[in-house]
Amino acid sequence: MSIIVVCLKCRQRFKVSEKFAGKKGPCPKCKAIIQIPTKDEEVKIHTPLHSEQGAKGREGEMILVPIPRDQMRIRWWGVVGVGMAILGAVIIALVFRGKEDSIRYLVASLGLVLLTPALVFVGYWFLRESELEPFKGRGLWIRAGICSLVYVLCWLVYSQLDPEWTNEFWKWMFLGPFFGFVGASAAVACFELEYAIGFFHFAFYVGATTMLAMMMGFPVFGA
Repeated sequence: MSIIVVCLKCRQRFKVSEKFAGKKGPCPKCKAIIQIPTKDEEVKIHTPLHSEQGAKGREGEMILVPIPRDQMRIRWWGVVGVGMAILGAVIIALVFRGKEDSIRYLVASLGLVLLTPALVFVGYWFLRESELEPFKGRGLWIRAGICSLVYVLCWLVYSQLDPEWTNEFWKWMFLGPFFGFVGASAAVACFELEYAIGFFHFAFYVGATTMLAMMMGFPVFGA
């Protein structure tokens, strides 16, 4: 089933799945944030026959044409750029493995800042809700930048924790939910994901950066 929604700014009408009832999302045409009504609040389109036939002309053609939804197009240079960044990070991690701690920490810090936006973008690309209009252009990168800042701060907070906490696996029963909540909240706020999807977005980022840290020889999560 679907819900008919009317944008209050541009007056365009479109349909969304009823699972988004009561939530907010961008208008497919003007990008204004609109409130999706519940099924009871749905705008009813009354026709003479109160059926789909009422939206057709004399010759049977559809008078009310659905508004096409823009798809999230990933340009080839964007894919290549992200792929090269991830590959470069892996190579750098292996090259600097075994170097002095001061050098490794400096390289790891710079790499984390530079790589995080790419990982955040890739995670959003795979996990976004296909039935919602995707964020694009400057708006997307601003949101990715804010989310990246929160993710990097999570690593900064982790690095300042007492090793007695981070080196004992059972204590992550307390630390894990805290970091998971912060990361998922950032993904939900920036990309309007479901909370569970926001957690997976953060988990993908943590998994990728943890793997790189281990490649550089850093002990993480009690390893």
